[in-house]
Amino acid sequence: MTFFKSTLLLAAALLVWEAAPAQAQRKTKLKAKGEAAAAISSANRLQPLFGGLTPAQAEQAVGPAFLADISRSFASREEASRFFSTKGYEYLSENQADTAQYRFNLAWLLDQKNPDAYRGLGIIASQKATPESAIGLLGQGLAFDPKNANLLNDLGACYLIVYEQSKKKKDLTTAASYLEQSVAQPVAPADAWQQLARVYFYQEKYPQAWEAVHKGQQISVSSLDFDLISDLIAKLPDPAGQFK
Repeated sequence: MTFFKSTLLLAAALLVWEAAPAQAQRKTKLKAKGEAAAAISSANRLQPLFGGLTPAQAEQAVGPAFLADISRSFASREEASRFFSTKGYEYLSENQADTAQYRFNLAWLLDQKNPDAYRGLGIIASQKATPESAIGLLGQGLAFDPKNANLLNDLGACYLIVYEQSKKKKDLTTAASYLEQSVAQPVAPADAWQQLARVYFYQEKYPQAWEAVHKGQQISVSSLDFDLISDLIAKLPDPAGQFK
């Protein structure tokens, strides 16, 4: 289940990238110049938040030339941060996790309030089977955007992974809380409904699980968790008669 949940986190993240502002996609000339100027060690650049460096330490490491390029190329650091988080999702879509992690780190350096920087780093952490690390990063992002449906979904998915490892009821309850908040947002991710359906399955709330499956299906058929559907059918036939 860990791989499946991480895949869902990545798929949801790519929706954010696809919807990113066009201006962020256009500033590609900074790529070569910025990368050449940034002098962060390879060990630090491949750790979330540059391996624990403070923003001041990270700025010193990337050097004044990189920061000068940022000032010339963007109207503000916040805009530059959005550019780099967008590029991070782009590299994730190309299965270049290390390159993506560096972009998300740069996004964080330029704006510590950018929730997408933390979300991207959290998604990468979840792919490395470290849900606790992912939870910490996603939680930091949520602090800056408490109603972010994608972050709420990601946190719920991570706690579901933790529950599948720990079998502790509190982890399942926490997963349910985040996922229920996610689906309550005006634009809820389709896979949040499927994750919530899995929570209800574990809670033996089979009618509610089927209802969640169908709500996610209405948003996106590709979100369906067919392993869950098979498990559900064994406990309770689909009340809507769609899955047999």
